[in-house]
Amino acid sequence: MAVQFLVGAIVTAINIMAHALVTVGSIGMARAAWLRYPARPRLQLMAVMVATAAVLIVAHTIEVLAWVLAYALVGAAPVGSDLLYFAFVNYTTLGYGDITPVQEWRLMGPMTAMNGILMFGWSTAVLFEVLRKTLDDLGVTKLPAGR
Repeated sequence: MAVQFLVGAIVTAINIMAHALVTVGSIGMARAAWLRYPARPRLQLMAVMVATAAVLIVAHTIEVLAWVLAYALVGAAPVGSDLLYFAFVNYTTLGYGDITPVQEWRLMGPMTAMNGILMFGWSTAVLFEVLRKTLDDLGVTKLPAGR
């Protein structure tokens, strides 16, 4: 069981570092775009939010791939299982249960889910911060109609 925790902790740490890097990059990207279209605050807000969300989705996909690699290296799923699907189901906490881990690695699923919940919460906080900061920098307390 200790090996499962160790492997899960390593993948989680890798994902946390990746998400931190993406967070810094997303906020930097948003800052660079904040004042680009001051005459069109709605357009700017949409562009910044769409770009930030897209970058975060890519980050989540890469993080799922880290779990896929871990599952493959340790043989966490039955032979012939679709590891990408299995990792996405666990990471998103969807939990279909149509693929279950092999007995020796049964804690990998819940550890993947715990990591996914943390990363999605973090992404939500990043999106909210980008939205708040963009509106603050634009001096917008209320978006004007028709812009």
